[in-house]
Amino acid sequence: MVRSSQLVALTSRRDVLRGLGGLAAVGTLAACGVPVESDKPATLGSSAAPSAAQARGEVTLWMRDDDLLKVFRTVVPAFNKEYPNVKVNLKGVDIATKLPPALVSGTGLPDGSFWEDDQLGQHADHLYDLTALMSKYRSDTVQFKLDVLTHDNRLVGVPWDTDPGLLYYNEEVLTAAGVDPASLTGYDELLAAARTIKDKNPQARPIPLEQDNTLGMVWYTMFLNQQQGHGLVDPSGNLTLDGEASRRALTWIKTVVDEGLGARQKFASTAQITMLDEGVISLVPWAQWFIFIPQSGLKKTTGKWRVTNLPAWSAGGARSGLMGGSSFVIPGKAKNPELAWLFYEFAVYRPEGYRTVFSKNAVYPTGLNTVVPSVRSALDPAKPLVDRLPQLGGVDNWAISTRAALDIPPGYTAPTWYGQAAKYLGANLQRLMDGKMSVDDVIARSTADIKKNLIDRN
Repeated sequence: MVRSSQLVALTSRRDVLRGLGGLAAVGTLAACGVPVESDKPATLGSSAAPSAAQARGEVTLWMRDDDLLKVFRTVVPAFNKEYPNVKVNLKGVDIATKLPPALVSGTGLPDGSFWEDDQLGQHADHLYDLTALMSKYRSDTVQFKLDVLTHDNRLVGVPWDTDPGLLYYNEEVLTAAGVDPASLTGYDELLAAARTIKDKNPQARPIPLEQDNTLGMVWYTMFLNQQQGHGLVDPSGNLTLDGEASRRALTWIKTVVDEGLGARQKFASTAQITMLDEGVISLVPWAQWFIFIPQSGLKKTTGKWRVTNLPAWSAGGARSGLMGGSSFVIPGKAKNPELAWLFYEFAVYRPEGYRTVFSKNAVYPTGLNTVVPSVRSALDPAKPLVDRLPQLGGVDNWAISTRAALDIPPGYTAPTWYGQAAKYLGANLQRLMDGKMSVDDVIARSTADIKKNLIDRN
């Protein structure tokens, strides 16, 4: 999800009309699945997807104004070879600020938009139900992405990137401390390695502890979905903060704090970069998009870092989890939703689309390696879309990250209020990492705050 120029956007990591020529009658609009004065957008059914010969008109799609916008613009010429009568306007905007009020008011809307997955739930009622159009692609999509984008049994987004959790480590530091990277298969072993490294260098704080409320919460929920396949709520919508997986993760984080094994800095801050370059931080369980730091942010230790799969919480358990993600949405009051769908279908599911986005290009000379596609057929370890990196010692980062994406446990349930929970749970996690709260305190206060301010209010 994150490119180096997109970090700020992350931490803050959407008639048949005009496309078929002329204005259609209200009856035709309804028959094609386009909402007509309804409280909730109808399903955008397969009848609303015109053929290449029929598709005609202009479509406006919002992206964040960053490197990814530049890459998706390179998809347009290939799209227009198949859909020559569709003009695609890709606009860079501040989506977090502009899209929510536009969805509510129904004015100034794009035909489609890029959006962070954690923001979709609270606005799902203003988005098209894409279940019917996505039906033919479900088996070719990483399941947890479908889970994340399903609200009230409605699939409200086109899955784009997958952000699996990985383990990054400084091989030179581990070798000097006598730690075998192959031993890092469990979280107890990760703690043991951190202790050994600190014994060798008392100044070391091997594991980073995030200071941002939102990123800290996303990190913690990666541990949850890695253990049990769901996050802050179970499939029935019940809070799981007092469950076994949550307690285990919180206790592990508190152990890192209590034993002085953690470095309290903000992600990618100057202070954290310095700690990484000085060997103070050497064991980083984090999202795939951490890769941009050794790739472009380090000086002294570039080439000394490696990447592997996360440790497991139990023998034979998952060695990957979800940490972030984004998708494409189509507003329920969009003027040309069917054209938006055609572009997203092409860019996400067609080989010429996703290869154009992820493979080497002028924006990403080694390929877009901070995330991987959500399309299973694109995640072939034998057919890499990106290059190996000298900054990671030439390890097969594509094979590692694609395996991790496919290993993320399915069954994820995304509460509509997830994007608002950092104010409560994220803040309490900060207090835990500052040594000001116990595990029981975090669970009790966060549960009470979320129920009072998010669940009961909704």
